[in-house]
Amino acid sequence: MTITRRELALPAVALSLLAFVPAFAASSDEEAVAKNVEAFRAAQIAADPEVLGALCADELSYSHSSGKVEDKPTFIANATDGKSKFTSLEYKDPWIRVVGPVAIVRFHWVGESESIPPDGKKSATNLHILMNWIKQGSDWKLLSRGSTKL
Repeated sequence: MTITRRELALPAVALSLLAFVPAFAASSDEEAVAKNVEAFRAAQIAADPEVLGALCADELSYSHSSGKVEDKPTFIANATDGKSKFTSLEYKDPWIRVVGPVAIVRFHWVGESESIPPDGKKSATNLHILMNWIKQGSDWKLLSRGSTKL
């Protein structure tokens, strides 16, 4: 039996293409997570309880740089209570890594906010954020968040 170079090349090409299938899937998941991270940032600025609720898992553990930890209902209530508002909020240099049904997200948070009158006090935050997102069905939900002051 004689084997030609073409017959040898076809399996090699097929195997190399199969190696890209998980990369495409991960890329698609990374894009979906990135989209939700941006939606979460926008919802924080808008203080939108419906969007925040839709993006968070029921099991949410949200940790602030002060050490305070909130569950989903407490986080949403405090984030949308109207006592302060963001004047700016950036998620700089995001890094996303999907591992199975979980995504690890890190970024540099730079924000400014002001309290609602009477005092109008302004404050700035400079944090390193770690978020963990979990895939539930076809949706990515924020499962946990931790922050460290820089």
